[in-house]
Amino acid sequence: GCWMNQLRRQFPVWGTIVDVDCSGANVSAAELDRAMESVIKFCEDVDRDFSTYKSESWVSRLRRGEVAIEECPDDVIEVWDLCAQAKWLSDGAFDPWAVAGGFDPSGLVKGWAADKCADMLVAVGAQHVQVNAAGDLALRGGFVDSDGVVKPWPIGVVNPNNKLEVVKIYEISDGAIATSGTYERGAHIHDPQTGMIAIGAASATVVGPLGWLCDAMATAVMVGGTDSAKWFGQPELQGYQLFGVNRHEDTAWEI
Repeated sequence: GCWMNQLRRQFPVWGTIVDVDCSGANVSAAELDRAMESVIKFCEDVDRDFSTYKSESWVSRLRRGEVAIEECPDDVIEVWDLCAQAKWLSDGAFDPWAVAGGFDPSGLVKGWAADKCADMLVAVGAQHVQVNAAGDLALRGGFVDSDGVVKPWPIGVVNPNNKLEVVKIYEISDGAIATSGTYERGAHIHDPQTGMIAIGAASATVVGPLGWLCDAMATAVMVGGTDSAKWFGQPELQGYQLFGVNRHEDTAWEI
């Protein structure tokens, strides 16, 4: 096979660890390095703009009523608009405006940002990209196995009560997956031999083309439970899959 440049970085941001792995045959190591620096800076900017813990973030200023959404930067307006779409698609189960303290887009912004990071790396020529923001993943181009064959990433959803038990495997070449609920970084098993990435879901995992929508809908399913099924019949959610774990009994359901 041809020579691949590969780069993997793990860095702390958003109160978690973001793990980025990218490779490509038509991109230099220096280009990957530079793109990775841009990705890290973008994530830090997202933290600066969206954090509810930083008193000077745009979101904190919105929450205090010091600025109107029209006065915010484009990224903040974009996320606000996506939040409104997700609220509508989930019949209000995902509602960033109904939380204590006012607007909190945390249930959508990680998935949105992971997609942006993946797209930045693809734009410089990376062919295989995985961005894992503690259970919100953006994936592009599958992975190359030990025989040089490109395959979809197997993403294993583990039982939150038993991290060694994989309850469901999704195969994803291009797209996003988000899990809601408790997720410890310890559940992040990345097996380079099989390409398996394990994530833990307390109650919902959503797979589909767009990270922000996966993230928001996984959050909404925490609220809606089995009633959530009806949302996935909407045209905007065509191609999205849901795997839910019922909180009180050890049962699972999927769409």
